[in-house]
Amino acid sequence: MSAEQGSSKVLTLAESESAPHALDALGPIDEGPALVATPAPEVPETAALDTRTLSRSLFLRLAVLDEDSPERAYVRDTLIELNLPLVRYAAARFRSRNEPMEDIVQVGTIGLIKAIDRFDCERGVEFPTFAMPTVVGEIKRFFRDTSWSVRVPRRLQELRLALTKAGDELSQKLDRSPTVSELAAVLGVSEEDVVDGLAVGNAYTASSLDSPAPEDDGGEGSLADRLGYEDTALEGVEYRESLKPLLAKLPPRERRIIMLRFFANMTQSQIGEEVGISQMHVSRLLTRTLAQLREGLISD
Repeated sequence: MSAEQGSSKVLTLAESESAPHALDALGPIDEGPALVATPAPEVPETAALDTRTLSRSLFLRLAVLDEDSPERAYVRDTLIELNLPLVRYAAARFRSRNEPMEDIVQVGTIGLIKAIDRFDCERGVEFPTFAMPTVVGEIKRFFRDTSWSVRVPRRLQELRLALTKAGDELSQKLDRSPTVSELAAVLGVSEEDVVDGLAVGNAYTASSLDSPAPEDDGGEGSLADRLGYEDTALEGVEYRESLKPLLAKLPPRERRIIMLRFFANMTQSQIGEEVGISQMHVSRLLTRTLAQLREGLISD
């Protein structure tokens, strides 16, 4: 029996019963020829029957039963029913979520069943301590798998659900996919709202940049390989286009010095030789001209 399966055969135990009497109700152990049963520890009849004591007795009995034995399924289902309060306790931590509490308890029960199937009472750990991380982990996984990757307004989330239902019904009725106008008419909303509701479906799940590229885009590499990168040369083009009208207003000598320095990559000494002035003079002209250009860019 898988972890997700449960059974309606659940043993109802009253707290007034003693442990030996409760175990007798389960019937005899189906022992194979090579299987030696480990007797369950007896609890004094005068002691109160608590869940942990009974659970331990049932786990000891479960360990000696054959995998396909009906008695084993019976004991297992009793353990599930007996420990359901543990699931409800864990589910109560998530009551602030928008999901129905019934769904949260159902998911937590799956975690409880998994914990029961893996539990070994000989390890000296109490079952609630062992089971709680599995139950809570199953509930958290449920929220992770059913949550929106990008925050979407509640109105659009509800609209998307309505569109999905209406789309399925219209597809069966029309034998084709419904149009935006048909969906809008059925739901009584505008076509713009329908488009928005259909678009928010992309926010339900987020694709990893390491995931393969779509087949219609070549199907090679990852999504990250399709992303653009920052081209520093484009920034230079923008600066030059902004400087063109300012350079045109400069005196011929200053404009030539700027061109030789920043476009021909000449040193100040080389510029001085080219223009026929000292390197010191070139430095002063560059400082003054650059200040004028900077002021012109800021004012624009």
